[in-house]
Amino acid sequence: MTRDSKSVGADYSRRKFIVASGAAGLAGLAGCSGSGNEGTEASGGAEDTATEASGDSSDTSTESSGSSKEDVGPLTADGSSTVYPITSDGAAVWNSNPPADDEEYWGPGQYDIDTDANMADYWGGLYGFSSSEEGQPPFLVNVGLSHSGTGVEKVMNGQVDIGDSSAPVADELPDADQSTLDKFVNHVVGVDGQPIVVSQEIADAGVEELTGDELRAIYKQEITNWSEVGGPDREIQAVGRAEGSGTDTAFRANLYGDPEAEMSPDIRKGQNQQVATLVRNSDNAIAYMALAFVGNGVVPISLTLDGTTYTPGKNLSDKGYPLSRDLHCYTWEGTSEQEAAFLRMLISDYGQTMFVEPNNYFVLSDTRQEEERAKLPEPSN
Repeated sequence: MTRDSKSVGADYSRRKFIVASGAAGLAGLAGCSGSGNEGTEASGGAEDTATEASGDSSDTSTESSGSSKEDVGPLTADGSSTVYPITSDGAAVWNSNPPADDEEYWGPGQYDIDTDANMADYWGGLYGFSSSEEGQPPFLVNVGLSHSGTGVEKVMNGQVDIGDSSAPVADELPDADQSTLDKFVNHVVGVDGQPIVVSQEIADAGVEELTGDELRAIYKQEITNWSEVGGPDREIQAVGRAEGSGTDTAFRANLYGDPEAEMSPDIRKGQNQQVATLVRNSDNAIAYMALAFVGNGVVPISLTLDGTTYTPGKNLSDKGYPLSRDLHCYTWEGTSEQEAAFLRMLISDYGQTMFVEPNNYFVLSDTRQEEERAKLPEPSN
């Protein structure tokens, strides 16, 4: 897959409507409250209506015995704002459960799937789940929004079923022993080519590229004025992600070679959405962020590292680009059939086309899809 970034602020299509309305429907069906994160807004059209789960995340699905499983509790996820557009959009369409003839949102004939079942009925039915009410999904999926460190801690503590993270769990939990890390099951659902972005005014003034050394110096406060890198005589506002976010962990690990490397941004923000708003509303900002949030005054620029220039829209998906990273959905102590039903949907060609690619992330290759599916329980039906 070589598709790279494009503006996220595209036309508000029926796809956007059903994703947004699906999330809103979820709030009504499940009695949801917001996740409590200030200043957040959902990417890909799904508003932050999904809830933070409370209670135990033990396997609510029973062992498969060939009989249908009805009235199971909701599947819950929380964590990274980078992974959130994928899982939230997937949850919204799952909860709306479009019929087989809805070619915009399901259309099995497009994905080498032979079924007359509604979308969630098909994926849930692979593991024996069914709904007791016509048109409703076999179970709801609730997705909360925080950041990677919170996601992996919540899944470890039994507060949610799936922990969304944009950094490896070992980087998010550096003090955890290996026996703890071994209990996480890593499900990769997409790949992010993390771009460097600047405010529109800085791009218009001619800053189209930085070197790795310049970028490192900016975030160490060794370069503090745009004139030092070919820009206007204007102070640099270096924006960082909150410590504990997967985006911040990945940035430090990839740029400085250490996920705990010291650096000194002028300001930190908790989520990609907040970073994008700050950069858009400033005339001097630089930031690192998930690819899904560029556009509309948030301008990605090129980065030259070790003699190679990496340009958004061209080669951020190349293996040599050090700021690319896997996007993870972690489960704890194995993967239940309920978790597997939803994850299998995300990892399929259908899920990659519907929920990964539209959010400007790179889809998994066929080989990687096979590797990820091998981590899931085999379907019972």
